[in-house]
This record gives sequence, C-alpha cells and structure tokens, in this order.
Amino acid sequence: MKALIQRVKSASVDVNNETTGKINQGILLFLGVEKDDNEAKADKLLKKILGYRIFADEDGKMNLNLQQINGGLIIVSQFTLVAETSKGLRPGFSLGASPELGEQLYDYFVSQAQQQHEITETGIFGADMQVNLINDGPVTFWLEC
Repeated sequence: MKALIQRVKSASVDVNNETTGKINQGILLFLGVEKDDNEAKADKLLKKILGYRIFADEDGKMNLNLQQINGGLIIVSQFTLVAETSKGLRPGFSLGASPELGEQLYDYFVSQAQQQHEITETGIFGADMQVNLINDGPVTFWLEC
C-alpha cells in the first residue's frame, strides 16, 4: 500500500462538477493499493499517517501531527501510484490490486480513518476526479507499508 501525502492549506475533490470532499488545513492523501495488500497493511499505514509529524509547532518545527492540529484528511484513490516506471516509456500496472480488491481496501481504509479521525473526506473510488489543493510548503511525502 502506497500513499502520497501533501500538507495543504485546503483541498477538495470534484466528480461530475459536484464536490465530494473538502477540507481546510490538513492532509491530502492519494492512496494506491497493490495486489498483495491487506487490512493489516492499511491499518499500519493509517496509523503512520495520523501520527506523522508534518505540521509546525510554536517554534516553526515539524513536530505536530494531523490529530494534534485537528486538521482535515481527504483520501483520494489513485491506482497510478503503484505503477512500475523503471523500464520503458509506458507505466506498467502488474503490481496493482484488482479493481475489486482495490475498492475493498480503499473502503476499509476510509472506514477506519472515519472512525479514528473526525474530519475525514473522500473522493469516489474509480471516478474521474478533479483535485484542487493549496500545498502548504510545499510539503509532500511518499509513504509505504
């Protein structure tokens, strides 16, 4: 399971010109699911994201996590994160989960996030989404479990 997280001042996701999720300060999370992923990996990744210290404290140092600042979390499925890109000029997706497994683990991840973090928003799995954000920093991290 792979995640690209961005510290944002705000972010939103639109599908068919309708907003499906919107947050102010927090984390925009792009989530990619691989074929060998499972709920245990999802739990481990979520714990890491919620506890990851990427927000400034009173001294301007990255010492606070999402829960400490009561920030928003917006989760967007993105299968291209699991692409194999080391060879050739076209990405390969043989490591990616099937659409069924991808959706199952995405839904599980979202459900767990909503239980553990009050301000959790989402896109729509498999939809053509338009993502808007104001990256704060910029601060972007690649996380894997």
